[in-house]
Amino acid sequence: MCSCSAANGRLKNLMNQTDNRICADCGAPDPKWASANIGVFICLKCCGVHRSLGARISKVLSVQLDDWSDEDIDAMIEVGGNSSANLIYEAYIPEGYSKPGPDSTHDERSRFIRSKYELQEFLKSSLRITSRKSSASIQSSFSTKILDSFRIKSSKEPETVVEYIGLLKVKVVKGINLAIRDMLTSDPYVVLTLGKQVIPVLQVDEVVITIGLDGDLDFIPLSIKALVTIQTAVIKSNLNPVWNEELMLSVPQNFGPVKLQVYDYDTFSADDIMGEAEIDIQPLITSAMVYGDPEMFSNMQIGKWLKSQDNALIEDSIVNIIDGKVKQQVSLKLQNVECGEIYLQLEWLPLDQ
Repeated sequence: MCSCSAANGRLKNLMNQTDNRICADCGAPDPKWASANIGVFICLKCCGVHRSLGARISKVLSVQLDDWSDEDIDAMIEVGGNSSANLIYEAYIPEGYSKPGPDSTHDERSRFIRSKYELQEFLKSSLRITSRKSSASIQSSFSTKILDSFRIKSSKEPETVVEYIGLLKVKVVKGINLAIRDMLTSDPYVVLTLGKQVIPVLQVDEVVITIGLDGDLDFIPLSIKALVTIQTAVIKSNLNPVWNEELMLSVPQNFGPVKLQVYDYDTFSADDIMGEAEIDIQPLITSAMVYGDPEMFSNMQIGKWLKSQDNALIEDSIVNIIDGKVKQQVSLKLQNVECGEIYLQLEWLPLDQ
């Protein structure tokens, strides 16, 4: 990295954003590489594909080992991170075409990454941009084409927009008796993912711009970032960590379960999985919608997610109205691991709140 401590701090702050703790291309946790001219943080496996594209398309730098110029850091900051870049490069992904995951093969990664950046197949054609040899940001070029698209409207293609019904606030409370992945302990953190969503929205100065496939730009007065993957902080050397960390997920109309994964942070190798579980948020959302405005009711039980052999619940999970808010306590036994429990608190926030 560049020697300037202020520049180091700027890059570190960007890395610590929730969306930048996950590889932009496959979702692997804790990426240690970046494409400076595209403006994304990527994992080691995806980094190899990016390098094969050539520096003209993707200028790859190690977050820890390479020297970063001020220009490189400025370019990364101007793009805004993985979510902002993906809103450009994954504006719409064809039906049946899925992103690779952390365990995908090299061929699967290569096909997706080349389609995404080299061929730009997931961009609206009028918004296609070319990464330059210099580390100048893609943002200025994209902004120009956004304005052109706003002025010239076409009705040849149907509009496809993801509609959101609310926000899910997840308080990751604590873990108990988590699995050992280092010599005697682990450095755990929790990753939460809500479905495989294509999110055609950009957040700019507290206004969400929805990009239709016909080129129309609709300005929605909501300060909501469309987040589909969120992550807690890493707690060092602790098998009974207490996070008490609140995270937020945007919930679309056609939502699925929330996938929870616990990882052990490793500095020099891929992070080890420490168990996983799925959270059914249907009981919470359905109960909240049935009762409407929770502030009209006193504290009471309004729903329940029942423990069964098909889920990871330790006990029945009750949905309550508490002080005018719809909340649910969830205790989970981690799956596909020798031991470990995770305790959460969910809260439903409809858009009109």
